[in-house]
Amino acid sequence: MAVDTTTEIKAIARYIRMSPRKVRRVLDQIRGISYREALIILEFMPYRACEPVLKLLRSAAANAEHNQGYDRADLIVSTAYADQGPTLKRFRPRAQGRAYQIRKPTCHITISVAPGGEDK
Repeated sequence: MAVDTTTEIKAIARYIRMSPRKVRRVLDQIRGISYREALIILEFMPYRACEPVLKLLRSAAANAEHNQGYDRADLIVSTAYADQGPTLKRFRPRAQGRAYQIRKPTCHITISVAPGGEDK
């Protein structure tokens, strides 16, 4: 299916308190498929990363509908990726007065949808 990348509409979620590696596991499942199929997949996947990705996908579709007048049924998830955000550093007390560093990763998720048209 041919996707026109010049008409991509993006939505970006920044500083999501989740590891980008775990988010990518979810994004790999929805990249390149239709908007409706992606909603169904995200609804039933057992991962915690599905919630912010689902919210972001709906936002991207709303942007496409409101700003460009596209129909949600014709949209395709053209690109989806997660970049690393700043890491929150926390300390955990350990034995004999020591402190161990705990790293709490964040990520920036970007989803682009494009009108693909149903070629079925």
